Amino acid sequence: MMHCVTGLRRFAPFALALLITTGAQAASVSSTLTVNGTATLSGSAFVNTGQATLTNLGSGGATVTGTFASTINLLTDITGSSVTSKFTITLSGGTLTGTYTEPLTILYGASGSASATITGGTGSFAGYTGSFPTLAGSSSSTGATTYSFSFSGSGTVNTGGGTSTPVPTIAAVQDGASNTPNIAQGSFLSIYGTNLAPSSSGLTNFPRPTSVGGVKVTFTPVAGGAGTDTYLIYIGTGQINALLPSTVPTGNYNVTVTNGTVSAPFLTQVVASKPGLFTQDQSGTGLAVVFNYISQSENDVNRLTTGNYNGSLSSPAKPGQTLVAWGTGIGPYQPGDNTAGISHDFSTSEPIAAIVGGVSIPVVFAGLNGYAGEDQINFTLPANVPTGCAVSLQISVNGVLSAPTSIAIATSASDTACVQPGYTTQQLQSLDQGATINAGGFSLSQTTETVPSLGTYISADIDGSFSQITGFQLAAAGTSTVSVTTSGSCMVYHVIATSTAVATGHVTEFDAGTVTLTGPAGTNLNSQKLLEVSNIYSYSIGSPGQTSSSSLLPGTYTVTGAGGIDVGPFNTSITIGSPLTLNPPLPTTVTESAGLTLNWTGGNSSDVVEIIGAAGTFTGTGTSRVTNLTEFVCNTTAGQKTFTVPASILTQLPTITAVQVAANTAEGILEVVSGPTPVSFNATLKKDGSNIPSYFSSTVGILGLPVYQ
Repeated sequence: MMHCVTGLRRFAPFALALLITTGAQAASVSSTLTVNGTATLSGSAFVNTGQATLTNLGSGGATVTGTFASTINLLTDITGSSVTSKFTITLSGGTLTGTYTEPLTILYGASGSASATITGGTGSFAGYTGSFPTLAGSSSSTGATTYSFSFSGSGTVNTGGGTSTPVPTIAAVQDGASNTPNIAQGSFLSIYGTNLAPSSSGLTNFPRPTSVGGVKVTFTPVAGGAGTDTYLIYIGTGQINALLPSTVPTGNYNVTVTNGTVSAPFLTQVVASKPGLFTQDQSGTGLAVVFNYISQSENDVNRLTTGNYNGSLSSPAKPGQTLVAWGTGIGPYQPGDNTAGISHDFSTSEPIAAIVGGVSIPVVFAGLNGYAGEDQINFTLPANVPTGCAVSLQISVNGVLSAPTSIAIATSASDTACVQPGYTTQQLQSLDQGATINAGGFSLSQTTETVPSLGTYISADIDGSFSQITGFQLAAAGTSTVSVTTSGSCMVYHVIATSTAVATGHVTEFDAGTVTLTGPAGTNLNSQKLLEVSNIYSYSIGSPGQTSSSSLLPGTYTVTGAGGIDVGPFNTSITIGSPLTLNPPLPTTVTESAGLTLNWTGGNSSDVVEIIGAAGTFTGTGTSRVTNLTEFVCNTTAGQKTFTVPASILTQLPTITAVQVAANTAEGILEVVSGPTPVSFNATLKKDGSNIPSYFSSTVGILGLPVYQ
C-alpha cells in the first residue's frame, strides 16, 4: 500500500507547527456602525466617500459622526466573490482605521452582508480596535459609474488599546474533498467564515486536540442533546479544517465555532457515507489527486503529459496500470479517529468500485492506510478503458457516488501525453507547467426548424463570454469517448457518452462589464444590453417561435463592451448576408446508400457552409443513460450552391426508424448552417494587460429531424 505524501493546502496539516497566540482582553463597548455614501468608478478603482456614525464612542456614551473614505482597487482587492479594502473614518479629535469585507455583488446594486474590523486610531482614538461582524449592506445605481451604498450593524469597540474578541461567523460547512454540503462520519471537513480564530496555526502530533487556544468546532443535534467537538487539523482566521468523529450519529446538526465568543449556529447534515475525491487545485472539481503506480520506487502524479510537476514525476495513466486515488468520506471507523497508523479496508465488507469513463472497476483496496479520515483507493485500469485528458472518475460506495472528477489516460503504454481534441501536446505541456488558456467570443445564431406537429419554428440569439481554463480543469472543455475519421471535405465523429461519465470542471468566467449589441435597421437592436449571469452574456433576438421573417437581417452587427472588473473595453463587428434557401427543402428521410444532394441560393459566395448530420441511439435511463452517436460534418462555401454528401459518409451512421424516435430511443438530425468567416478582435485582461484571443461569429441554420435508413 502507498500513502499520500502530497502537500494539499487544505489538508497538508500533518506537518504544521502549532502557533496560537492570544491577546489580553481589554475594556470594550457595544457600538453600532452606520455608513452611507457614494462609490464612483475611476479607472480600475471604486472611490468611496460618505458619512459614518458610531454609537457609544463619544463622551458619556454619545454618538460620534465623521467622514468615511476608502478606495477599492479592482485589480488587487478582490478575492473570489468578495472584496476586502481599507477604510478611514475621520472624526472630531482623531481617526479610526481598519478593513472591511463585502460581497462583490454589492458593488453592482445587490444587497448582502459585510463585515468590518477597526485596527487602530489616532488622537482621541489611539489604540482603538473593534469588530463589526455583520453589516447589512446594499447599493443602487445612480449613474453609469456611480453607486450609492449603505451599511449598518452592531459590534464591539475596544477603547483601552488592547485586543477585542470578535464574534466568529460561519459562511459554509463543507466536506473536505468536493467542497459541498453534508459531512460523512469520520471524514474531513472545512469550515469557512470570518473571525474563526485569532490567528492561523497548525497541528502536528496525535492525539489531535478538540480545542486550541479556546477555539473549537462543535456539532450539536438539532433535536437536542449534548454537542460533540471535532478533532482540529488546521486553524485559520477564515478557515478551519477538522475531522468529524465517527461516533457522531447521522442526522441534522447545528455547527458552531467558539473563539472567546460563540458563532451563530450553521445547519449541517451528517451522513453515514459520502465518498469524495481530493482534487489537485483543491476546488473539488477537475483533475483528481491520483498516483500512477510505476514501481515500488516510483509513483507518478497523474497529469496530462510526462514530466516533472512541482518536483514530482508526473505522467498520464496507461491502460492496464494500477492507480491510487485519495479522498475522504467512505465511512466511519468506530475503533477511533484520533490515532496514527490506522489501516482498514472498507471494501472487504461493502461494495466499492471506481467508475472510470462510465466503466465500473473493482477496487483492490479502499480504506484507511495511515490516517483517520484519509481514504486510499487502489484500482487497475482495464485494457479497454476510455482514454483522454479528462476521463471522468468517481467512487461508488454502496451505490453512493462521489462528485465527478477527472484523470488523464494516454492511449497506449508508449504514449507520453493524453489526447484532447483541439489541443496540441505542446499546449498540454504548458498547462501542466501552470499555463492557462484564455479565450473569448460572441456568437450570433439563428435556427429555422420544421417540426411536423408544430410547423416552422425560428429562434435567434447571441451569447458569449471571456474565460480561462487551467490544466486542472480541462474537464470543463467537455469529455466523451470520441473517434474521428476524415474523407475529403467531410469528417465523421463517433461519440459514446454515459451520464455517469461526465467529468465536471470549472471554467473561470471574466467580468466584462456592460455589453451591448447593435444591428442593422429593422432589427430594433440599438445598443441593446445583453443579459449577464455569472459573467456569461446572452440575449434572445426577436420572438422565439415566429414563423415569418428572419430574426437576423442581413447587415452589420456590432458588439461593444464597456469594460468590467476583469476585461477592458472592446468593440467588434461582423457583416452577414442573406440566409440560404434550400431547394428542395431538407428531406424527412435520408437513404444512406443513395447519398444526399443539397442545393441552395442566397448567402455571400465566400460564406462557409457546414452540412451536419447525426444519428444516435439511447439505452438506459437516468444516470445509466448511454448515448451512442455518429455525426458527420461536411464543409463547402455558399458560392458552390450545391453539395453531395457521399454514401460512404452516410453509411457510417446507424439506421433509425420513426418508431425509435417516437419511443425516445433514437434521434436523427440534419442541419445546414452558413455564415461569414469569424472576425477576430482584441480584448485585454486587466490584471496583467495580456490579450484574450477572441472571435465574433454568426451562423444561420436550417434544421430538420429526419430518419436514416
